[in-house]
Amino acid sequence: MAAAAPNTATSASVAPKRVDSATAKIVLLGESSVGKSSIALRFARHEFQQNLETTIGAAFLSRSVAVPNGSVKYEIWDTAGQERYRSLAPIYYRGACGALVVYDITSSDTLKKAQTWIRELRANADPTLIIFLVGNKSDLESLRQVTTEQGRLLAEEEEGVCGFFESSAKDNVNIEELFAQLATTLLENGLASAGSGGAGAAGRSGKVGGVRTLEPPSAKARGQADQSSSSCC
Repeated sequence: MAAAAPNTATSASVAPKRVDSATAKIVLLGESSVGKSSIALRFARHEFQQNLETTIGAAFLSRSVAVPNGSVKYEIWDTAGQERYRSLAPIYYRGACGALVVYDITSSDTLKKAQTWIRELRANADPTLIIFLVGNKSDLESLRQVTTEQGRLLAEEEEGVCGFFESSAKDNVNIEELFAQLATTLLENGLASAGSGGAGAAGRSGKVGGVRTLEPPSAKARGQADQSSSSCC
C-alpha cells in the first residue's frame, strides 16, 4: 500500500452524513498477552485489571460511542490469542465490519504475528472490513522493541489497514480516540448497520479516507509522530 501525499484540503460545504444510531460488530485479534482484553475492558467498562485471566475462545462486550457524524453501538468480540484457538477466529470475524489487530510494543514477534492476522483477514474476511493496527502497552517505553515508525510503516504497507494507533490500556492512552476514529470511519463508509449488527449495508464502498496515526504523548514530544493522513486502500 503506497502512501500518498497528505490531504490537507477541507470543504465547508460538505458536512459528514449524520447517522443517528448504528450497530457495528468488531473483533480484536492478535497474539496472547498483547492486551486485547485490556483494551476492550478499558473501553467498555472503564476498567483496567493488572492480571486478567487468559481469554478462552472469545469474550463479548458492548458500548455505544457518539461522534460528530452519528453514534455507534459496538458489539465487541475479544478473541483468544493462543494458537489452539486460532481455528475459531473466522467464527468471530465473519460478519464483522471492523477489526483491531493488536500487537505489544515490547515484543517484535507480536508485530510479525499481527502482519499474519492482517493478511488472514484480507484473504478470508469481508473485503470491505475496516482494519486498524494497534500497538499496545505504550506505557512500557523502556522495554520497547517495536518503534512507532515500524508500526506505522506496516499499517501503510499492508493492504486494507486504514488506521494505526499506539495505546496504553493501563494508562488509558488513546483508547477513546481509537474507538471514536473507528466509529467515524465506519459511518463515513456506510459500514455500520442502522438497527442491526453484523456487516454493513449492501453496495458499500471498500475505500476509506486514510491511515491515521496517534501516538503516546512522550513520542509526540520527541517529534516521532507522523499524524498526517494518507491514502489507505
